[in-house]
Amino acid sequence: MKLLNDMALFVEVIKANSFRGAAEAVGMPNSTVSRRIAELERRIGLRLLNRTTRRIELTEGGRLYYERCRRIVDEARLAHEELSELVENPSGLIRLSMPIDFGVVYLAPLLAEFAERYPQIQFDLDLTPKRLDLIRDPVDLVIRIGTLPDSQLIARPLGTLQRSLFASPGYLARHGMPDSPAALLQHQCLRMLDAPWVLYDAEQKVSLAVQGRYLLNNIGMLRRLALLGQGIAMLVDEMIGEDLAQGRLQRVLPGWQAEALPVYAITETRLVPAKVRVLIDFLSEQFNRG
Repeated sequence: MKLLNDMALFVEVIKANSFRGAAEAVGMPNSTVSRRIAELERRIGLRLLNRTTRRIELTEGGRLYYERCRRIVDEARLAHEELSELVENPSGLIRLSMPIDFGVVYLAPLLAEFAERYPQIQFDLDLTPKRLDLIRDPVDLVIRIGTLPDSQLIARPLGTLQRSLFASPGYLARHGMPDSPAALLQHQCLRMLDAPWVLYDAEQKVSLAVQGRYLLNNIGMLRRLALLGQGIAMLVDEMIGEDLAQGRLQRVLPGWQAEALPVYAITETRLVPAKVRVLIDFLSEQFNRG
């Protein structure tokens, strides 16, 4: 990098036809410019300039070196300007992987809003919960929910999803509304994992070995069975807002909640293109808005 900087400084000296003019153009002392050009000459083992008290002249080797340096410096400047433009106006294709139901219900409207902000960005969406190999799979960004396995990938926390208990009015009419966490043991509970439900209120935590006829691994199916009156489900609050508003689901034990689920943006490296960085920043902003 120092060599490239000194090459750029050498080009400035020739353009200004003086050390003083170059020093003023780049904002450094005249003595520093002179010293760095001398160091450049020593590094390449060739005199580039003939210096007099009035002017500087390129040697034959210096003229050749200047032509090469000028093209290199111009290309570097152009690359910098193009990358700066990409940062200001990101564009290109983002290959994004996300869980199916979370993507359809929660992320779809956020992506629509993001697409309005950045009209030059296109999307290739992979809706799957499976673990991906970001080195071999053609994916730029992966969104995943819950505890992540150990890996060498970069996981950025975006926010959390609050979970609560819900059931349909029909189920509650037939079986009654539980009045305490312990009462859940007498109900059909729709379970994503064969594990106890852990619930919190303002003062305590309880663990309940709930039971039910259904054990599944898909949030969309879990929600659907709850809507069909098959039991009480632990669902993400933000994903059933419309069901609540239209009375298709009711909150159960409103003073109690399950542990929030973390949401992560996963990339292969910390150095991501501008198009991916602005999407990560946008999603983090949306997850953490008041």
